[in-house]
Amino acid sequence: MWSNHIKYHGLMRTHQLVLRWIEDQLSGGQLAVGGRLPAERTLAEQLGVSRTSVREAIRVLEAMGVVRAGVGSGPEAGTVVISDPTAALGSALRLHVATQHLPVEDVVETRVLLESWAAARARPDAPELDLAGALLDDMDGGHTVDDFLALDVRFHLALADAAGNAVVSAMMGSLREAIQGYAGQLTANLPDWDATASRLRAEHREILAAIRKDDGGRAAELVAAHIRGYYKEAGLGPKDSDPART
Repeated sequence: MWSNHIKYHGLMRTHQLVLRWIEDQLSGGQLAVGGRLPAERTLAEQLGVSRTSVREAIRVLEAMGVVRAGVGSGPEAGTVVISDPTAALGSALRLHVATQHLPVEDVVETRVLLESWAAARARPDAPELDLAGALLDDMDGGHTVDDFLALDVRFHLALADAAGNAVVSAMMGSLREAIQGYAGQLTANLPDWDATASRLRAEHREILAAIRKDDGGRAAELVAAHIRGYYKEAGLGPKDSDPART
């Protein structure tokens, strides 16, 4: 029983006990995506903690993208289990980038590693590639810088999804969310945005074509050069002179 767990974890803060209980329920299959947590009062009584502790745990889970808390009554009321890891990871990365604890250069290099891996393994017949192609067609239209970059994000995420690895997709989304604003700021350093946008579109089409031809090695090389090229042009160069990083 959970009363024994509470005694065993006596040094835990009470909201952490709630988090542990919910984790165990998810791991054991008693809770799943779309399921609802017990009401605050019920959960507090069941675990022998205060309703304040339950609320604190739910706020933590909301920030982590694990639950969505509704208010009032009706079908939207209550706390529902969801799954949105990208939002939580992206928020955490943005904050750490802002504190300069995680250098942007390192975040970009991590993005290169993940996107190269995904491009090399993307399935040529993956339906996500149709979305990527449609996004490229949309990018050919006249767009503001922000709108163009938003389409760019969706294009790269579609390529990552085509690899079929949910963890890589989530990490990719988080990394891009963490640096999207920074990428937008860097456009002020570009000598000719229209020329850059034209080059980026052409590189996008090369990457997509390589994947559709089942040439993962070529696609990975193109993605790496594409990402590094943009940041180099915008003034965010590599941290050393290693030719492989230029």
